[in-house]
Amino acid sequence: MSTVPHSATAAGLADCLERNAAAFPHKPAVIHPDGREPGGGPRYREVTYGELQDSVEEIAHGLARAGITRGTKTVLMAPPGPELFALAFALFRLGAVPVVVDPGMGVRRMLHCYRAVDAEAFIGPPLAHLVRVLGRRTFGRVRIPVTLGRHRPWRGHTLAALRTAAGPRTPAAEVGGDDLLMIGFTTGSTGPAKGVEYTHRMALSIARQIEAAHGRTRDDTSLVTLPFYGILDLVYGSTTVLAPLAPAKVAQADPALLVDALERFGATTMFASPALLRNLADHLTALGRPLRDLRCIVSGGAPVPDSVVAALRTVLDEKASVHVTYGATEVLPITSIESEEILGETSAGSARGAGTCIGRPVPGTRVRIIPVTDGPRARLYPGTSLPAGRVGEILVEGESVSPRYYDAPGSDALHKVHETRPDGTALTWHRTGDLGYLDDRGRLWFCGRTSQRVRTAGRDLHTVRCEGVFNAHSLVRRSALVGIGPAGAQRPVVCVESDVPVGSAAWRDLVAELRGLAADHVPTRGLEEFLHHPAFPVDIRHNAKIGREQLARWAERRLAPPPVSRTRAARAARLVPLAGWAYLLGGAIWAAVADVPDVPLLRLLWWADAVLSIPVHAAQIPLALPRGRAAGHGGAATAALTMLYGATWWRAL
Repeated sequence: MSTVPHSATAAGLADCLERNAAAFPHKPAVIHPDGREPGGGPRYREVTYGELQDSVEEIAHGLARAGITRGTKTVLMAPPGPELFALAFALFRLGAVPVVVDPGMGVRRMLHCYRAVDAEAFIGPPLAHLVRVLGRRTFGRVRIPVTLGRHRPWRGHTLAALRTAAGPRTPAAEVGGDDLLMIGFTTGSTGPAKGVEYTHRMALSIARQIEAAHGRTRDDTSLVTLPFYGILDLVYGSTTVLAPLAPAKVAQADPALLVDALERFGATTMFASPALLRNLADHLTALGRPLRDLRCIVSGGAPVPDSVVAALRTVLDEKASVHVTYGATEVLPITSIESEEILGETSAGSARGAGTCIGRPVPGTRVRIIPVTDGPRARLYPGTSLPAGRVGEILVEGESVSPRYYDAPGSDALHKVHETRPDGTALTWHRTGDLGYLDDRGRLWFCGRTSQRVRTAGRDLHTVRCEGVFNAHSLVRRSALVGIGPAGAQRPVVCVESDVPVGSAAWRDLVAELRGLAADHVPTRGLEEFLHHPAFPVDIRHNAKIGREQLARWAERRLAPPPVSRTRAARAARLVPLAGWAYLLGGAIWAAVADVPDVPLLRLLWWADAVLSIPVHAAQIPLALPRGRAAGHGGAATAALTMLYGATWWRAL
């Protein structure tokens, strides 16, 4: 029986938390890292359902006294923890609308998102408020600033003061299923970030569908790597354990700390990206012991390699399940498939170029495949759908689908399609922007992004279908198909991550074998060019979705290198910033150990050099990071080399 009430009988998510707190006030709701133990490991703190609900009501009352009420668009920036959950549910309780942006997307993209929403309230730590104060054009309508903590260096409220507001507690607002719950933004990994409207009905439907698809119960203890799933745990009445990791760097999470949390709290379920699960499976394999309590792992956010699924099966109890899900910011979940079906049936098809099987639509969600179009499609008509086995664009419809984007009619026109059924029923379908097909058993196969298909003179090549063939090679860690040139006449290139050294005889042998694989399969036939890449750029949310647009630009530069004379000139140009640093450091040392002659020209040159070498180079780091990632350089290395060489380094990538 579902623990989530039907949207027609429930006011919203805040009611679910309040109901759970009344039913089991002393049950742990949130367990989270809170400092360090004397031995250096993470220390955890526990918050019960009763304590959390009390915080929600306390905060909601204070926010209401400050002027945040039903419909108030409120920027919410708080680190993962009980306070984030309390703030979110307090806003839900008031009928206010949290505006949530992934901080990992960078300041420029975040400001673009906030500018699109024009929020009236802002809740965040002091550093976030500093960005707000400096970005007056973006946050010009904010009239209610709330600073987390007890101190604020500007006008407004502190959360600590609001929590002590006098008077009787503010009652929960009455909200309807179609009222706006929150605005969450897409990552913008394949285009501009868009504000997705979540209604109360949609959120409850998402909770019910995940509960049904993965067998969630209130008896579960869930290890959470994304805060959104913690909100769902609190709706179910289960215990959420926040993983000890940085949300924007899940691929770099320490697997030993994750295993410690899983075992210490007896976690029964977890959601994680493929990048995190790969590291976790490798660590558990090296330990040589399975996780006995973990009964369900759910992965999504990017195609999950079959090798990761197989590795997880060896370190889990035989009764445990591993689910691979497919969804989007606009609709969660769409489909789900369990590891037994992947390893027993569908993985062989992936290696032949069939794409990645992502399972059957979850109950309450319908999927259609239609011919690919790059522009808007206003309506669906009878006979539009493609038959089984034909690749087209994936459309989704159901209660868990966002009805629209926030104040973005252009995005609605491009991604929403309307249909009128013969009985007069009006439906709105969401265009996922993904390619796929349904097989004769009703399973959906993912073939790649519509915008990332490679359009050659003879045919369209689908990224995930082609990459599945090459990823089956034991020496290939990952591959990525990209296109160079204008659509319709693109030159296909396959970028390859491999431990085989580039330029070696082994690499030449590998390329020959990959060409042989390409010739043996219809989806890859004719692919001849392979480039070695040290580390693919990936998305900020799951650290797993490949940045093919960045790779395409990198491949184009690699295949059309500058003339030798220009290369020599670029190397010579790097001597200029090196000479500048030498002059800067030499002058500083000279001034520190000896009397420097008072020569105004030399002093002026030194300060000019200091400005050019330090703030000017530092200002170029945001511009250099995307090129550095595409070329396989880490963020720290890109920042260091940009500080050293400036534009003479990163513009040549």
